[in-house]
Amino acid sequence: MALGALALELDGVLGDTRPLWRDWLEDASRRARVELRLPEDRATAVEALDAALGNWRELLERFAEDHAPVYLRPDAQVSAALRQLDAAGERIGVFTDAPEPLARVALAQLGAARRLEACETGAGALDRLLERLGDGATVIWRRQELMAVLVSSNT
Repeated sequence: MALGALALELDGVLGDTRPLWRDWLEDASRRARVELRLPEDRATAVEALDAALGNWRELLERFAEDHAPVYLRPDAQVSAALRQLDAAGERIGVFTDAPEPLARVALAQLGAARRLEACETGAGALDRLLERLGDGATVIWRRQELMAVLVSSNT
């Protein structure tokens, strides 16, 4: 197969964590009785969360663990592709702008965590992942791209 390393964008390839993120923000705002006005970019939102809710990472992790099964379902084709790539010895990493607790819970829920060499989160995640995976890593932004790369490598 010999694809080299693959850098997968979590939300576009494995499972969209944004609805879970938005609902957590609404829940956290209601419970803490604070209005959370955050930028759309989750990496930037971290600074505002640090100022508004000191323990937001723990709250996010707990919410994600409780609700991830409702929001995130493993995709059989993607799971098979990851198994095939892993069995072939391909290096696989994931990047996302999502905070680490959300990404970690999502990857576990999606059954992808054990197939990954690396996961980078937050601001600059893609650059850090590419640095870890080395030259020649292919960046995959969408599920369809992963399927296309897999098909072309098998022909």
